[in-house]
Amino acid sequence: MASRRNLKKDIDYLAGEVIANSYSCLYFNPERNRNEVIKIIEDAVELRNLLFSRIKPEEKNNRSLVKKHYAAIRNDLLTGIDGLFERLSETCK
Repeated sequence: MASRRNLKKDIDYLAGEVIANSYSCLYFNPERNRNEVIKIIEDAVELRNLLFSRIKPEEKNNRSLVKKHYAAIRNDLLTGIDGLFERLSETCK
């Protein structure tokens, strides 16, 4: 089972990548959809904070429920980040 520390690092890294790519888009295309890119950055920060608040499982004694809890967080992380990258690529074409 992965540790909470590594999960937090993954969340920070992926959210940071979305934000860094968003700022790169703003730097190279300052006249294009600035408000939409800023909204993507805000959504990335909101996703990061939401996932961090869900890290601690409610049921600590049942190992299978804890694994399912962390699997759900990882799934939400990957789908959320993928959606943000898709929005960013559509905005910065």
